[in-house]
Amino acid sequence: MKTKIFIALAIGCSFAFASCGQSRYVVSERPNAPYYRRPLAPGPNYMWLDGDWMWRTNHYVYRQGYWAAPRYNRRWEAGRWQQNNRGWQWQRGNWRH
Repeated sequence: MKTKIFIALAIGCSFAFASCGQSRYVVSERPNAPYYRRPLAPGPNYMWLDGDWMWRTNHYVYRQGYWAAPRYNRRWEAGRWQQNNRGWQWQRGNWRH
């Protein structure tokens, strides 16, 4: 069971870093993030990265957050919803210098 969870988290993390660009998809109402319990940290130096939104088949789908090892000389900038004249657009989180 733990192996399946680990594999699912690894796949999810790879998607998170595969497309760190700005989202092009706009919705009229920004969706609410579902509630879930944060799992225990895998180690003392890990940091929690909040959940993210991904565009799938004409709507945003929420992907739960995860623990990550900090990156040397970088800081995590969390994703956020940004409103424009067309509606709401998700700006993905990313590591900054």
